[in-house]
Order: sequence, then structure tokens, then C-alpha cells
Amino acid sequence: MRIGSKLAFTEHHRFCVYRGFALSPLDQRMLALIYQPMTGGAASSLYQLLYHQVDEGYSGYSPMDAQRRLFLGLGLDPSESGRRELVRCASVLEALGLLTTCRLFLPGQEEVVYEYELHAPLSPAEFFRSQHLSMLLRDKVGKYGVVALQETLLRREPDELAQHELQRENISMPFYELFRLSAAVDAELEQALEESAPLRQPPEPVAQPGAGIEYGDILYRFPRGSLNRPFVERMRGDKDALAQLNYIAYKYDLGPADLCRLLDEEDAFDRRGGLQTDALQLKAVQLYRHDLKREEERRAAGSRLQEEAESELPEQGVQAEHYLPVPSQLTGRCDIQQYNMLMRNEPHTRFLKRFFPGAVPDWIERQFERIDLHYRLPAPVINVLVHYVFGMKGSARVTKTFIEAVASNMLVQQVDEFEKAVLYVRSQTELERSKEAAEAAGAAKPAGRAAAGAKGAGGYRRGAGQPRKPVLPVVGDDAGQEPDISDEELEEMRKLARKLDGR
Repeated sequence: MRIGSKLAFTEHHRFCVYRGFALSPLDQRMLALIYQPMTGGAASSLYQLLYHQVDEGYSGYSPMDAQRRLFLGLGLDPSESGRRELVRCASVLEALGLLTTCRLFLPGQEEVVYEYELHAPLSPAEFFRSQHLSMLLRDKVGKYGVVALQETLLRREPDELAQHELQRENISMPFYELFRLSAAVDAELEQALEESAPLRQPPEPVAQPGAGIEYGDILYRFPRGSLNRPFVERMRGDKDALAQLNYIAYKYDLGPADLCRLLDEEDAFDRRGGLQTDALQLKAVQLYRHDLKREEERRAAGSRLQEEAESELPEQGVQAEHYLPVPSQLTGRCDIQQYNMLMRNEPHTRFLKRFFPGAVPDWIERQFERIDLHYRLPAPVINVLVHYVFGMKGSARVTKTFIEAVASNMLVQQVDEFEKAVLYVRSQTELERSKEAAEAAGAAKPAGRAAAGAKGAGGYRRGAGQPRKPVLPVVGDDAGQEPDISDEELEEMRKLARKLDGR
């Protein structure tokens, strides 16, 4: 019972009780032996008190009365603590399927009326087939207590029949083979029965999450020759049954095909075509666990194959003369020997992840996957390429063009071994160093010529076969450098500037 405000449920509110059954001696034993250990004495007394609000031998509604009657019948004070205890007892009965509580809003009035609908206790066979109920009873009375209670409520078949596997033949007489009705439909009788029957609206089902599976998805996949096909066809307008199926599918991650497989089982429906929710949940749990087990076995098989594949490839050592330095990204995480062993023996997918603190960018993974699949470079060679691109200085290397160019060059030069790849990287490093030195020397030559021209400014340059012409000063690389000026000269310049400002 969900009560938002304390004043929404008091002893002054009116109530009525509805029940459409009568308790049999077996039902009374079920309430006393099975349900009372789970509900407690107070909740069991509330059930009996609500049951006797409708006269014995009748079914339907009880007269309207104030809830003070319930408080007095249970010996509860009409206070906040008494209201809380009554709500708790009703909630226990609701959770066990013995009670449904609805709040009725009378049109044109502010009064709220509470309707208590009682449900008959389950039969012993139905109760012990319900897994959650039997587990709750085990928590209350113990495992051996549950077995003893089942033996006191159920009578087994004779030993003479239990010893053999008997073949059953249903020879019961159907209704229409024995009786003949004078008219197929009697509209007056049906109208009279509807008018004399108690007017009652069924309670709205509690909204619960579902898998979003439509009735058409189930009927389309359900086999036509199945014995449960008529029961499935009757579910067309049964929103409650579809909601229960969707909740089971949502809870255990089932699809329409899995639901059809469960509905095709023998115990999915009762004789009247009602949905056996507990049996379906039990089968769904088994199917869910089976799927989890297969997933775990699949993962275990995958890891076992990977371990076998790794064990089949013996670890190859690296000579000290072929060591490559540890990059700055991995400094402190491994020494030079460990780093080169990883580069020699690890797959490039794992080795590439070591250079990134998080996930590897997609375009980098695709680029090296293309090199692996199309160029067929060995894994150690690809790892050396990874070291050359990401482990050495120079952000300009991390481009698709550069990676593609280096891989193509390795392929042309037939670099197919780890040692050859190391020599290739070293040779490329030497070429880059010599290129940088040549660029530095080329930049220094214009500066030297400019300095020599500055020294000869103001005179004449003579050479064989060259006319005499004055050598003009040329602005060189040192033009931006400040001249050496003494403090006295700087002071004279400041005085001259002040005189000019005065004029």
C-alpha cells in the first residue's frame, strides 16, 4: 500500500471489501500453516477480518463502513502508529498476492473510499511451484520445515501406481457431446445476469517496465500446430497478460522468439487458458542462466585459445646490440631490456596501447590494421614502426602520410625481420641527423658572407677581371643587432635629443 500523506489514510475514511470466493477447509489450513508464518499474526488477523465483512455463504461487496471498524477489530489505536501498523499489514498481504487495495475517487466529492479485494490462497501444488513463495517460507521456517509442511498438505499417489510408468488416456466426456442447448444465445438471460451481478471495475495494473514486444510479434512467430496456439490467440485483448510477458522479457533479456519458446511449453497455461506466470518465470530464469553460462564458456574458450596461441609462439630474445631506447612515454614503467622484449614478442595491437594513456584513436588503429592485413609485415616489424612513429621526437610524424610512407619504404627494402627493422630505424635516424646538420650549415653560410661584406664597406673590392666599383654595405643577418655604445656616447645622444625637443 503506497500512501503519500499521513492524512490520506485515517480511521475516518470509508472502505468496502470485495471477494468472489469462499474459504474451504484446505484454504483455512493453507492460511494457518503456510501463509501465517510469512505474514505474521497481525496481517493474518487483518485478512480474516476483511473476509468476514462479507456474509458467509455470499460473494461480492460488503456494506460501506468507516475504517474505525478495522482499527477496533485489530486492537489498534486510531493514531499515527496504529495507521502505520495497518498499512504495514495490508502491504504484507498485497505482496503475497492475498489482497489488492484500490483508492476510489467519488465524482463531485472530495471523499476518498478504499476498496479491499481479497484473493483466495493458492493451492498446495500451486504454492510449492512458486519459487519466490517457497523460498520465503524456507527463510521463515527452514528447509526441513518446508518439506514437513508439504507432506502434511499433499497426499501422494498409491505405491502401486507410483512404481510404474503408466500410460494415461483421457476418456472424459465433453460438454457438447452430452448436452444439447435449445438456443445458442439467450440475449435476455445475459442482460438479466449482467444487471443482477455486482457492478465492479477491475483495478488498473501497476505500471512496470517492459521489453516493448507487441502481440503481433508473438503470434507471428508462434507455431500454428502447437497445442497452446488457441491460448495465445486469446491473449489479443488481454493487456494484463501482455504486460506480464513484457516484464518477464525485460527482466531476463528475452526476445520474441524466446517468449514463443516459453509459451510453447506444457505448463505455460492452465486448463482455462490462464497464463502461468510463475512457471514462465522459472523457465525464463533457466534460459537466462543457460545464456550466461554459454557466454562464460565462450569467453573462457576464447581466452584459452589465446593462451594456447601465445604459448605456441616461443618468446624470442633480443641482442643488446639491437636495443632501441625506451621512449619518454614508458620511462619508469620498464627498462630497456623489457621494452625491447615487448617490442619483439607482443602483437602490435597490445604494443600500440602502451603509448596512449586512454583509448587508441580510431584512425591510428585502422592505419596499422591496414598495414598488418595488406602489407603482411611481421608483428615485430610493425612494433618497430610504432616505436619510430610514436616513440621518437617529432610531432610531424603522427600523420597518415608519414606512416604510410615508412611502411611502404620498409616493404620495398624487404624489411621482414626485427633486426632489419632496427637497422632501418637507425639508418633513417642518421639520415635525419645529417640532413639537419646540412640545413644548419647552409643557414650559417649566408651569415658569414654578410659579415665579410660589412668589414669591407666604404672601400673598393678588387679582383682579377672585375671593374673597380665601390663596395656598398649590405644589410645582413646582423642588421637587427644593436651596436656597442658607451655610456658617455649614450648621454651625449640624450642631451642632443633634449635640445631638439626644446626647439
